[in-house]
Amino acid sequence: MRFGYWLPVFGGWLRNVPDEGMAATWDYARRLAVRSEQLGYDLTLVAELFLNDIKGPAAPALDAWTTAAALAAVTTRLELMVAVRPTFHSPAIFAKQAANLDQISGGRLALNVVSSWWSDEARRYGVRFERHDDRYARTDEWLRIVTGAWSEPEFSFRGQFYEVEGCVLAPKPARRPVLYAGGESEAAKTLIARACDAYVMHGDPPERVAPKVADMRRRREALGLPPMSFGMAAYVIVRASEAEAESERARITDVSEGSPGYANYRDFLQNTQLDQQVSREDYSVSNRGLRAGLVGTPAQVAEQIRRFEAAGVDLLLLQCSPQLEEMERFAAEVMPLLR
Repeated sequence: MRFGYWLPVFGGWLRNVPDEGMAATWDYARRLAVRSEQLGYDLTLVAELFLNDIKGPAAPALDAWTTAAALAAVTTRLELMVAVRPTFHSPAIFAKQAANLDQISGGRLALNVVSSWWSDEARRYGVRFERHDDRYARTDEWLRIVTGAWSEPEFSFRGQFYEVEGCVLAPKPARRPVLYAGGESEAAKTLIARACDAYVMHGDPPERVAPKVADMRRRREALGLPPMSFGMAAYVIVRASEAEAESERARITDVSEGSPGYANYRDFLQNTQLDQQVSREDYSVSNRGLRAGLVGTPAQVAEQIRRFEAAGVDLLLLQCSPQLEEMERFAAEVMPLLR
């Protein structure tokens, strides 16, 4: 099992706790990334939203790609999985920028390809917001151009959404970035199985995750492509006793209609196609992280992680609050049990 974590570009993950002690600043992001390498974490996921999904649109949010470039200069080992939304980036220009960042990082760049969901953000930033399946069709063409420009001496493409002619990209990436993506619709799974290297999932218990892994493995085998890897979001609460852990869960799982993130919650549900309903409790933290069940004593959390390994998950993308302190606890109390 590899351990990654979400970089808190929004200043936290809780929609009902205004100040989580981890400001959306470069200083905090840098300190967290540098310390995470020392603690043994493998990867950080840098989410891309221009507005703050967690604390409300008026709150600060770090830009994903300038932050990732700065992180590349202050870390040496950490894989930088940076989210990218095709509707916000011209593919050939992005391919050039990403190749340069991969060179700077020494081959540590990875992409988390996201086909967008927040219509209000797109409106505020002057970006066209398309229907669900059209967004995935755009992503398909976008990926063809990005990967083509990375691999071919000169690349041309003409499609429904994009056209490039004789694109020359040099230098190429030091290592072709790993392509991660998630989605529960048929359009998403079809595209990811064909075009990506890894499938990332919202949090769920192992018995729900195992069939998803099996389904994507079947799709991949049917295409004659190499095996995928599988990641999952998970919110973690580690405490000395189960009662203490449950008390912390109760504290953070409250989101009301008046909270800053509630409007975004409705927008998210309208513009995604999930395979199950999401409750307000789920949405009090992002990405259904609490459904993973990583709440309890170190031994209980370690045992649940072993269940995810058995289900086929090989990367956990952790969220916690406050991030640095809880990651220190996880590294000291849970990781040794899994070695």
